[in-house]
Amino acid sequence: MSDFLAAVADAEAALRTLFDPTPLQRNDHLSARYDAEIWLKREDLTPVRSYKLRGAFNAMRHAGAGPGARFVCASAGNHAQGVAFACRHFGARGVIFMPVTTPRQKIDKTRMFGAGAVEIVLTGDYFDQTLKAAQDYTAAHGAVFLSPFDDARVIEGQATVAAEMLAQIDAAPDLVVLPVGGGGLAAGVTEYCALSAPQTGFAFVEPAGGASLAAALAEGAPVTLPRVDSFVDGAAVARIGALPFARLGRFAVSDTLQAPEDRISATMLEMLNGEGIVLEPAGALAIDALRDLAAQGRLAGRRVVCICSGGNFDFERLPEVRERAQRWAGLKKYFILRLPQRPGALREFLNLLGPEDDIARFEYLKKSARNFGSVLIGIETTDPANLDALNARLAEAGFDWRDITGDPVLAEFLI
Repeated sequence: MSDFLAAVADAEAALRTLFDPTPLQRNDHLSARYDAEIWLKREDLTPVRSYKLRGAFNAMRHAGAGPGARFVCASAGNHAQGVAFACRHFGARGVIFMPVTTPRQKIDKTRMFGAGAVEIVLTGDYFDQTLKAAQDYTAAHGAVFLSPFDDARVIEGQATVAAEMLAQIDAAPDLVVLPVGGGGLAAGVTEYCALSAPQTGFAFVEPAGGASLAAALAEGAPVTLPRVDSFVDGAAVARIGALPFARLGRFAVSDTLQAPEDRISATMLEMLNGEGIVLEPAGALAIDALRDLAAQGRLAGRRVVCICSGGNFDFERLPEVRERAQRWAGLKKYFILRLPQRPGALREFLNLLGPEDDIARFEYLKKSARNFGSVLIGIETTDPANLDALNARLAEAGFDWRDITGDPVLAEFLI
């Protein structure tokens, strides 16, 4: 047995003091849709509803966790909750730095998992500021800093996902679909399978607004993305970790997939309404990518495992998720419409709406000393073809309008 396999086996045995293996479930609905065996590795069912507990726990136990030990991390999400849970388990002290902008729900859950073992420090508007504060504190107090992914012990801990998966299935999967953020999970699973199930292939899924692995593979080294869309907050990482990339650099850009954020929202709603499975955006990445893999002919007749990485979803975000899903499906659009400022102009526009077109948003303020005014209007419908037909009627009637649905700046204002 290799040193890595032995280390993972040791980590897995230690984890059993915290929780049983997460389920590996065959999903009949997805299997029928894609004419394949689709299995879901349910990391959303760990005690902290994500796989992050595995890596945090393993790194802490190797760093001498116990009464008197002090650990520090910077995180606004699943890593913070994993560290808090592990601190409580070991009786260690934790100091968790979070951005000031962290939603109250995440702060409260981290505090709950820590149960008095952790101190939460809110500092910085942006994560980089929070990270620097955590690192400064670590140096000043002689504490142990816990990286969410750029750490060999964390990678070993995340690899226990693969160890469980291979023990739970009667034959190794043909394909494992992995969500990628900082790369710790992907690095651990691929290395474990390379040693234990070398015939298994991989597909790496990143949010379209944070494809740091694809960028690194194209460059041959980790690079920092100039901008990251934070919607998929569990995987939207500007720069993949150096240690994970050292293990993932053997793959090609063609092994990666980029999932549009709006389409991920549709997948989340489908799993919630159809399967009763609550997934956060990062947790839905692997399932969402099945659409692309099917289009590439990589699913039919094969055994496929999707890693559902987490289910820490704040239901206050549900309206945004529904909005994004509608936009991806073409069932909702926003327009800026220029109307002449005269009686009857609005009626002329309303007469162009179809029987299934519903006004979801309308904002207009009459401007004095102007011949035309701008209207912000949002329209929902039941079939994308209805909005195409509306566009045609607007053009025929001579209206001046602009579809702003896909404008990322305006979208943040509207949702």
